[in-house]
Amino acid sequence: MLEWNLNALFHNEEELQNFTQNQIKRSLSFKECYENKLQMLNNNDFLIALEAYENLNQALGKIMSYAYLLFAKNTKKGSFYAKYEEECKKIEENLLFFELEFCLLSDEKSKEFLDFCKNYNFYLANLLQNKRYNLSKNEERIMLYLSNTGASAFGRLFDESLSALKIPFEGKKLSEEEILSKLHDEDRKIRKKAAKKFSKALQKNSRLLSFIINMIKTEKKNISLLRGYENAEISRHISNQISQKSVDALIVSAEKNFNLVSQFYKRKKQILGFNELKDYDRYAPLGKEAHFDFKTSKNIVLESFGAFSTQFYDIAKNAFDKGWIDVYPKENKQGGAFSHPTTADAHPFVLLNYTGKRRDLFTLAHELGHTIHQKLSYSVSYLNQNTPLTTAETASVFAEMLVFDFIKDKLKKEELLALYAGKIEDIFATFYRQINFTCFERRLHAHENELSTEEINKIWMEESQKMFANSVKLTKNYASWWSYIPHFIHTPFYCYAYAYAQLLVLALYGLYKSGKCENFKELYIKMLSLGGSVSPKELVGMFGFDIEDENFWEIGIKEIQKLIDEFMELKIC
Repeated sequence: MLEWNLNALFHNEEELQNFTQNQIKRSLSFKECYENKLQMLNNNDFLIALEAYENLNQALGKIMSYAYLLFAKNTKKGSFYAKYEEECKKIEENLLFFELEFCLLSDEKSKEFLDFCKNYNFYLANLLQNKRYNLSKNEERIMLYLSNTGASAFGRLFDESLSALKIPFEGKKLSEEEILSKLHDEDRKIRKKAAKKFSKALQKNSRLLSFIINMIKTEKKNISLLRGYENAEISRHISNQISQKSVDALIVSAEKNFNLVSQFYKRKKQILGFNELKDYDRYAPLGKEAHFDFKTSKNIVLESFGAFSTQFYDIAKNAFDKGWIDVYPKENKQGGAFSHPTTADAHPFVLLNYTGKRRDLFTLAHELGHTIHQKLSYSVSYLNQNTPLTTAETASVFAEMLVFDFIKDKLKKEELLALYAGKIEDIFATFYRQINFTCFERRLHAHENELSTEEINKIWMEESQKMFANSVKLTKNYASWWSYIPHFIHTPFYCYAYAYAQLLVLALYGLYKSGKCENFKELYIKMLSLGGSVSPKELVGMFGFDIEDENFWEIGIKEIQKLIDEFMELKIC
């Protein structure tokens, strides 16, 4: 099956509508039963209330998953999506009191509930730890209702605008995904032309896209002011359950090792025989570029996953066979790729825009890694399954490594050069590029006022050049390429999570390949199954690593150096 079958959520809109109305009534009953009464509950009654709260949140997740997936499939369904956002606000409003009132309980009472509700210990402890950022009930209600017309609305505008973008190219109208795939073409003239055409389309929309990112920045600033966040990124660190210090150490380690990027691209320039490597040459194929149709990629992923774990294989097989994956680009379909977790009574859904390139094989593995993680984490219940972004990306990047290792011994010598170059470039995109993105966002959000397009372009070019130094020349067209990155709009300061996960996975994968951890597979599956029920520090500590140790990041960087060294030793055919 090559398209989604959403019946696991709802069979039709009538069923969705009836379910939604029922949840609104249930949430109102919940509010009437428990609002202003938590202090009077005994331990058992609080647990019953907590489980009811969880069930209602799961119902919310199910409704919005269905509405969002239909919108992602066809971004012209914006009004449908907005309708259910509004309906769900009624449920959210009725549930709003619960976490706020729990945080207002006396220390003695909250500790009593915490100790009794063993399965929710980490979730409740996090609420208490960050309660200083809560607003009053009335203020939170206002924030809730305004959210649909703030960043969320601008996010929808961004998605609709980018998915409607059609770039003229050699007599055809190409989508964002299709034009970006041309940057991997072996013909330099095609790469240059594609980059120029895409830049022109972005520049044509620069006023809109600059306004959107300024509004995201302004809302972030206002919310930080109202809640008392120390800076614009602190709320992301809270949701990721890591410290500012840990993120700063990661960025310092990355910037200290930018020389690895230059080392690789200077060698690539030499192999290509260019006097100068330009931004549109970054993904120029080396050697013989392997192409993978979807059926071939499916078989590779299943075999590589199966060689690691039968659980990995079984979940991926179900995804392929039962309509969990929407494969090919289509008119009005959202760009990019994702795995949406939905709820435990359904299953995750994967969106792809598959074009047959090597990178599409690894995107498929990446998203199915998320799917496996999400499916395994259903075991810890809805309030516990939400994995922090820092560990949410580990399964996806680990899955890519499984596929890389699986196919590298099966390719011809002339294809190995392309594979290694592609893998290293993927790591750079997941690690160094995401650090650039984070530093770009830091400068953007630190700016006091709105920024002009020219000012944003300047910051983007300065931060991007740091990664490449003198190994790649960034053309003036590249200045606008910040404007199509969805994470800046939907999830500000998300990007460092990719870098975090990349180094974490390289450390874990190095441990796995070394054979020094005999029960690695069991530990790794346990780690994924725990979802967000324990802290990232505790999860990684299962393998003997300490993410608070600044030297930890060097383990992953050494693995990158090892890959580059292997690439340097490959003979050029």
